[in-house]
Amino acid sequence: MSRRIQQIVAGVAALTSAALTHGFVPREARAEAPAGQMTWALHFSLAPTLFEPAETPGLITPFMILYALHDAMLKPMPGKSMAPSLAESWSMSPDGLVYELVLRKGVRFHNGEPVTAEDVKFSFERYRGISAKVLKDKVAAVETPDPARVRFRLKQAWPDFMTFYGTPATGAGWIVPKKYVEKVGEEGFKKHPIGAGPYRFVSFNPGVELVLEAFDGYWRKTPTVKQLNFKVVTDIATRLAMLKRGETDIAYAITGPLGEEVRRSPGLTLQPTPFSSTHWLVFADQWDAGSPWHDRRVRLAATHAVDRQAVNQAETLGFSKITSSIIPTSFDIYSQPPMYAYDPAKARQLLTEAGYPKGFDAGDFYCDAAASSYGEPVLNFLQAAGIRTRLRPLERAAFLKAYQEKKLKNIIYGLSGVSGNAATRLEAFTASSGSYAYGGYPDIDGLFREQATELDPKKREAILHRIQQLIHEKVMYLPIWQLALLQAYGPRVAESGLGLITDYPWSAPYEDLKLKAK
Repeated sequence: MSRRIQQIVAGVAALTSAALTHGFVPREARAEAPAGQMTWALHFSLAPTLFEPAETPGLITPFMILYALHDAMLKPMPGKSMAPSLAESWSMSPDGLVYELVLRKGVRFHNGEPVTAEDVKFSFERYRGISAKVLKDKVAAVETPDPARVRFRLKQAWPDFMTFYGTPATGAGWIVPKKYVEKVGEEGFKKHPIGAGPYRFVSFNPGVELVLEAFDGYWRKTPTVKQLNFKVVTDIATRLAMLKRGETDIAYAITGPLGEEVRRSPGLTLQPTPFSSTHWLVFADQWDAGSPWHDRRVRLAATHAVDRQAVNQAETLGFSKITSSIIPTSFDIYSQPPMYAYDPAKARQLLTEAGYPKGFDAGDFYCDAAASSYGEPVLNFLQAAGIRTRLRPLERAAFLKAYQEKKLKNIIYGLSGVSGNAATRLEAFTASSGSYAYGGYPDIDGLFREQATELDPKKREAILHRIQQLIHEKVMYLPIWQLALLQAYGPRVAESGLGLITDYPWSAPYEDLKLKAK
């Protein structure tokens, strides 16, 4: 069992003991009814897939909505990386083959139906998002011995089961109502989702606005803010202008000079939120012998060509962390590879050695449109070294679909902000079977399969560290940074929720948000 999982087990065991002795965080008595509304200006377009736990794509984005509409068996909360939620406790058998979770009593969905073990089983079995295959391949059976207990039987001991199930590494542990989904169908559920979270669905205008309303039956406590409005505002300057005019209370993803403008504006607050989002360039054609990217010297040249600290200072005011890995530094079993320095002369020398003294046309550079402000300065550095490429921003849903279906070429701006550990990040992006992998290397694949069944923590750590070393040596990626998003909020906000949950970028928990008294 890894050190991180041991810490989580110990923490949850202590919480479970407290729950049995005193009762877990009793629902607070409501002094007054929820009131007022809080509005967010979002930097990307909302799509119905973001309301659906079954389709989480390996990004942290959907959890912005899931934390409001839905609830999970366990999830990160303030001060806890894996807190009991719909499950009041869980336990693992000594051989690591059986996990049993006990449901919290009296919890109901927004339509009044109780949350039962059947809903938990149903939610797991219909899960089709990131890492669905690895979960289904390793879980032999999901049993419901009674309405308040769920039992997962594994085919073999798997040290990462709770990392995949009990954190935003996937959405498999976020629960939806079985009877309702079966009644309205998959498309009907996306049009009007029902969950067990602190807010219920009111309306959705695609590409424009999502409106949610406080659910006074939420088990943890009734929210203080009555209505949440999420408005799609993809232009950065417009988001800031709306914040200044009081048309929005929180503006996400304020970059560069606009962050300084927030600092200078009376009544506005700049809130950097560092989290587990690493960004990197994917050399998608490195396995194609006819591509320049097949040559390690070309990939290394690109790495030396980019001044990542300059990009950091310009786009996030220096708050992001320059990294040499696609794995966040806070993840268990992370290993710090050496840093390839910014060296444009070395980049040009390597291109010459590879047969490209005048550089080459690198084709399209694909990115999520919301990340184009980060991708553009990286592109400029590549072009200065002779690697000529064209930025191709795609709307988020289209980008993720094309990325997963392996339809993109040349260069891809990759990123992920979901929870997990080194193994979960490598499983999705580096192992050749991963959802976002465009190829793989036999030595890395072999080591990845070996670590997946290794129960000795030290041996497993050594294997995962070796994989990270090989990734660095092969220059599989161009790591850019571990992002700190610059968020901003206005004068009406007493508690924005930003930064309350460690390594999480959005406002949460929503039931903890507060507006200032008038």
